[in-house]
Amino acid sequence: MAPMQIEQIPVLSDNYVYLVHDPDSGATAVVDPAVAEPVQDALARHGWTLTHILNTHHHNDHTGGNLALQKATGAVVVGSRQDAQRIPGITVKVGDGDSFLLGSKAAMVMDVPGHTVGHIAYWFPESHALFCGDTLFAMGCGRLFEGSAAQMWASLSKIRSLPDDTAVYCAHEYTQSNARFARTVERDNPDLTARIADIDARRGRGLPTVPSSLGLEKKTNPFLRADVDSVKRGVGLPDEDPPLVFAEIRRRKDAF
Repeated sequence: MAPMQIEQIPVLSDNYVYLVHDPDSGATAVVDPAVAEPVQDALARHGWTLTHILNTHHHNDHTGGNLALQKATGAVVVGSRQDAQRIPGITVKVGDGDSFLLGSKAAMVMDVPGHTVGHIAYWFPESHALFCGDTLFAMGCGRLFEGSAAQMWASLSKIRSLPDDTAVYCAHEYTQSNARFARTVERDNPDLTARIADIDARRGRGLPTVPSSLGLEKKTNPFLRADVDSVKRGVGLPDEDPPLVFAEIRRRKDAF
């Protein structure tokens, strides 16, 4: 089987939309289309036909292009059954543990609440690709608009259990700011120091920092490291349980 093809489309000020194409079947999905026109341009450039729209959560900068794309192509809209009333045009409702086929490529659906209560992620194990919306960012995680710190820590722990070679396709280019914050939490992490230098170099050349690898996130992202002693000490909570440490990291980032 031919490998899955992924096209990253920068839109708005800092969003990433993704086209996911299965060469074997011709099936093509767009993940979190904030707007329709750049997606249509990319489809035309590749000669692909849109068959699916995959939403991770209901926010407009992830669903704003749903209805226009659905009207133009008849694409199936896939989203969380728990949040179906807030996903424009939804036709297929999924939840934790469900399997979803994009042509010949299988994705596992994961419930990952915290940023919103109905947030989901799509993991394509054979392609080593995770589309995680605003739950996990490169060097960061989403704000807790609807869920609790305990929910988000559980969601991130679920993601952290995936293989290190998983490519993390998050939905925003927030990495440089996230890196500046991460340094305040864990000053003596050599992996973090090296990554910050790489991020600054990439952004200096106008290059994206996304996707990242989950293995790198495990080594450098403070929000995945709330159970690591150096991070606990960094926020002054050496003896606290990870959910409380995570909550303090998130509180500090919100005020950063």
